[in-house]
Amino acid sequence: MSAQKPASWAYAEDFVIESEVVQAARRRGEELGCTPVGVGVGAALRMVAAASAARAVVEIGTGAGVSGLWMLEGMPADGILTTIDIDAEHQRAAREAFSAAGVAHQRTRVIQGRALEVLDRMTDGAYDLVLVDGEKTEYPDYVVQATRLLRSGGVMVVDNMLWKDHVADPTARDEVTRTLRDLGKGLRDDVRFATSLLPVGDGLLVAVKR
Repeated sequence: MSAQKPASWAYAEDFVIESEVVQAARRRGEELGCTPVGVGVGAALRMVAAASAARAVVEIGTGAGVSGLWMLEGMPADGILTTIDIDAEHQRAAREAFSAAGVAHQRTRVIQGRALEVLDRMTDGAYDLVLVDGEKTEYPDYVVQATRLLRSGGVMVVDNMLWKDHVADPTARDEVTRTLRDLGKGLRDDVRFATSLLPVGDGLLVAVKR
């Protein structure tokens, strides 16, 4: 690895300027202990939402609304974000962030509950984009649900897929690392998807459903 690469990665992570509303949501998320996605990941989410013209989006893991705000920026004006989180305080913070950003209330469905139980009640093939960013040990189950929910041509985005540089380290064998490593390889080899693993943030896997 050249000595310049870390500097280039840091430059890329901060290349897009984050709005004051998103910065405020980020600070609130950090206070609540729900780690928000970085600026680089947020910009990538906005880009994916815009490129896919995603009108129906599901987010697993609301946090304080940072990732939701980024995706809403990329979605068409009539797009609806359904975001799921088990923590009511996180969702209150997200609602405040959406309101501060001027997002119309009918554009967000903020659902409190265990993600797998909520997802199980949602309609097959009805969504353009699904973001997976919840409980890491449940990622394989989230991906099964996301695959069912996505339409053909829809996009699944899975955050933290490099997991603190552990996934790339063959000696790292803790449960979360093994789960994410195996999941990534499984999606890579799944003929139902065209998949790429992007070295942005903590690793962003993007898979387009064929």
